[in-house]
Amino acid sequence: MNQRRRLILFVLPLALLVASGVAIAQRFGGRYGGGGIPSLPDDRAGVPDWKNDSRFKSDVFTFVRVKYTSVWGGGGGGFGRRGGGGGGWATDFPDSDLNFSYRLQQLTSLKVEPNPIILELTDEKLFDYPFIYMIEPGSLYFSDEEVVALRRYLLNGGFLMVDDFWGDNQYENLRDQLKRVFPDREPQELPLDHDIFRCVYKLKEKPQVPSINAAQWGRSQGITYEYSRDGSDTSKVHYRGLTDDKGRLMAIICHNTDLGDGWEREGEDPWYFHEFSEKKAYPMGINIVTYAMTH
Repeated sequence: MNQRRRLILFVLPLALLVASGVAIAQRFGGRYGGGGIPSLPDDRAGVPDWKNDSRFKSDVFTFVRVKYTSVWGGGGGGFGRRGGGGGGWATDFPDSDLNFSYRLQQLTSLKVEPNPIILELTDEKLFDYPFIYMIEPGSLYFSDEEVVALRRYLLNGGFLMVDDFWGDNQYENLRDQLKRVFPDREPQELPLDHDIFRCVYKLKEKPQVPSINAAQWGRSQGITYEYSRDGSDTSKVHYRGLTDDKGRLMAIICHNTDLGDGWEREGEDPWYFHEFSEKKAYPMGINIVTYAMTH
């Protein structure tokens, strides 16, 4: 995990997001239907580029998205074993990953690689990166090799963030898969006074971010959640964690929220940007990465 450092951060106000302009990556539909590894667009979807000192290329933070297998196919959704559904591992790519990387380097003193990457859990390069991101696990299914690889990665200091899934069935599908990785561990709800909600931005509530479409639909009613296909209650957001034997947080599970859409769709609607990207999605994302890189 040669990117991990004990870091002293300076953090700029989130108001700089407004001053620097809202519209960055926003062109892509956010879903990739192929089975391979998609590449970034040549124009970076309009996101500004930047350069890091080449002498320290191994000391920058890189946003790593995990490519996983869905129950009914390699990348395009379907229903999980419990019927939970899910949009697949490439949901919100590349806009979410590009925007978040840009904002992370803009708002903190972290040195950030401008080009996020995609890796499979069985890729040995995974161990070069201390943080990985997994999205929409409602139809996730780990191979036996992936189970072993993820267990090894997390127990050797890696950190997993799981994001953007709604309802009981989708959660139970993820829980089933994590039980295969750690049969003796159960995700535990993280209290609001946990450091991950306070290490950079002091959050007064656990942030719930709906997709932009759900937010616009529910705006007049004050609804900030998405409905699930299984009819379960999704109004309450959950942030659960998995810890190792020393109490280190190895994984955060962001359930009944969609931080990735807050990153991806920030440039499409000023109201959505101010209410969800600026106030919730970016502060929570920056807190998670900072916590992962300093613990």
